[in-house]
Amino acid sequence: TKSREAAWDLFSRVANLAFLVTGSIAVFVFIFAQQIVDTVIVPGFTAEQRLLVAELMRLNLVSTIIFSISGLVMASLQANQHFLLPALAPTMYNVGQIFGAMVFVPRFGIHGLVYGVILGAALHLAVQIPALFKFGFKWTPALDLRHTGLLEALKLLGPRLLTMAGIQSIVIVRDFLASFLQQDGAVTSLAYGWMIMQVPETLLGTAIATAMLPTLSELASRAQWHDFRLAIERALRVLIALTIPVGAVMAAGINPLVRAAFGFDAETSTLITWTTRAYLLTLTGFSIQEIAARAFYARKEPMFPLYAVILRLAMFIGIGYLGITFFKPIGAPIIAFAEIALLIESILLLRWLSNRTHEPIVVWGAVVKGLVAAIIGGVTAYALALYIPGSAVLTALLGMLIGGLVCLPIIWSEIKLLLKL
Repeated sequence: TKSREAAWDLFSRVANLAFLVTGSIAVFVFIFAQQIVDTVIVPGFTAEQRLLVAELMRLNLVSTIIFSISGLVMASLQANQHFLLPALAPTMYNVGQIFGAMVFVPRFGIHGLVYGVILGAALHLAVQIPALFKFGFKWTPALDLRHTGLLEALKLLGPRLLTMAGIQSIVIVRDFLASFLQQDGAVTSLAYGWMIMQVPETLLGTAIATAMLPTLSELASRAQWHDFRLAIERALRVLIALTIPVGAVMAAGINPLVRAAFGFDAETSTLITWTTRAYLLTLTGFSIQEIAARAFYARKEPMFPLYAVILRLAMFIGIGYLGITFFKPIGAPIIAFAEIALLIESILLLRWLSNRTHEPIVVWGAVVKGLVAAIIGGVTAYALALYIPGSAVLTALLGMLIGGLVCLPIIWSEIKLLLKL
């Protein structure tokens, strides 16, 4: 139909512009990577380490370019009311990352992590391609900055792209702070800890938030704010009740799994374990932020997530700086803990949302149940992993499984809400 052809024409124009802008930035970063690394990213590293970081940064630009297109593909499929493959895409990205950590790293060293990220980005895009052609996609080699539809799209995309830039800035600040720790493996442990935490966050937070977006958009278009609030509340109750105990159970049993999966020595494995545990403390914040941000995107108010991420960046810098100043012996885990700023961002977004819709969001019951389940499940998982004889990996897995099972009766009423999302 003509309307669909016009939609794909607009998509092509936006994608072409995104590719040109991202490609231009990538060329700039590729040329000046060493200077950026030396002065901005990790100035506290040795010269040899900075050379390696610059090399990895140049390599990672491949995934950045892929994501610039994959994100638009995801948005276009959601606009066509197709949600399965866009919801699966983040999981495929995690698959690529894990494959890189477990298969590429033993063969290629630290470069294997970047290869895993590139593979994950490629899978993120590839899994969505079949649906793209199912809806009659046809690429148009055109670019007109005066195109009305393109200008309207940029009004919504602009703040969202700035929000993504703010999030990426946090990663840069993270490595910047880590470079002053003078701790072997600090940046590596932060990268692995982040990757491990992202597995449950993607399977729970990203998946549920992606599935919720069409419902929220439809309710917002009809100004049905009471139902809008109820939908958000249900999703938050599910995520809070699940992510708090999941984080606790994973933290209890993760140590032998880290050493077995990645093959590091005992000292590095311990550092990765504690860094992962610090990140798992922020799992709930990451997950509910997915819902909070999408609620504003559904309302076509992309500026609020941008304001929130600016505040989050400032808090992350403050917490991280205080951490490496007064608690430097803790090392990388204190920087990971600085992501607790995300929980504050999420609460702030939900507060703003309640004020703008005049619908208070109440989830304290889920918080209490999640905390109780976390204590019981975490203690169970840790005790079983500690006292059951046998392989450390098997006992850790068994402890996590049983720890998770004992949580279920406590949070069952929230889990049943999944059927109503």
